[in-house]
Amino acid sequence: MAAHVPGNATTRHRNVSMLSVATTIAKRVTTSEEIERRLLPVLERLSLPSGLLQRVAGVRERRNWEDGMTFDSAAIDAGRRALESAGIRPDQVGLLINTSITRPHLEPSVAVRIHHGLGLPSSAINFDVTNACLGFVNGMSLAAGMIDSGQVDYAVVVDGEDADQVQRNTIERLQREGIGRAQFMSEFASLTLGSGAAAAVIGRTDRHPEGHRILGGITRAATQFNSLCVGSVDGMFTDARALLKGGMELVTAAWREARKHWNWAQMDRYIMHQVSDVHTDAIVKAAKLDRTRIPLTYPTLGNIGPASIPITLAHEAPSLRRGDRVLLMGVGSGLNTSMLEMAW
Repeated sequence: MAAHVPGNATTRHRNVSMLSVATTIAKRVTTSEEIERRLLPVLERLSLPSGLLQRVAGVRERRNWEDGMTFDSAAIDAGRRALESAGIRPDQVGLLINTSITRPHLEPSVAVRIHHGLGLPSSAINFDVTNACLGFVNGMSLAAGMIDSGQVDYAVVVDGEDADQVQRNTIERLQREGIGRAQFMSEFASLTLGSGAAAAVIGRTDRHPEGHRILGGITRAATQFNSLCVGSVDGMFTDARALLKGGMELVTAAWREARKHWNWAQMDRYIMHQVSDVHTDAIVKAAKLDRTRIPLTYPTLGNIGPASIPITLAHEAPSLRRGDRVLLMGVGSGLNTSMLEMAW
């Protein structure tokens, strides 16, 4: 792994809190059994067992958007409710960061549609930040830094994802003649994806003592692995074994480096990016985490990309108590890892 400057990507925030987090959960349920029924002739031809998605990945079902709902409309809905929950008016917002992987076109940014939909003022900065499944955590860190610097008072970080097209394309391709076991497994991860949206409002701690402190964290990169997971609307293609090995090496190195600055051995919750049983088990083993402190949403929601962490955090929020320590953490294609501590 390439050398890095110690502490170069280790950050502490002074006066920043998350004021609210809201989700928009897609209503249409697609079960793993349903997907495997469509792929049954392929599974039989390749001598692959049924129940693969649930047994290997731990994904029983995922959500897809109902007719009339789009990923950006869902992100706007989550953003509106996050603002209402935080008691912040749209005209108070100085920054909107959209972290969605999903996009219908290259330009303009998805952020402009969400900015307009939320009724934000023309003075509010808006842009997209995309970094695979780490986008939302990166967006939170970026917003926190801009608030700490005094550039803005309030920020909204949003994400909306739509897995429909990539799953349709993947299933259609896997049904073609000549698809071998290696190609099937390289596209297996596409079948675990789900749709959903989330938003968080971030502001100053001294103005909102009721908020949840964003303390800081660490990011690390292992970009020599940039070709191990490559995705588009056509499909997501992964070298699962090499991806897991490289990801765990990166997590272990980042975890070891973080010990110089942070004590994350006994957090009250570890809110991990939601991928699969295999991924979760590997991180638990690598970082020696208490599995009972890791809530899971991928069994029923699938992997919702950057929205996975805030959706899981929102689901867990009712059980968190004042003062609980929470670590947001994940690995994203590329490879990158980010870990961000919050004090509830």
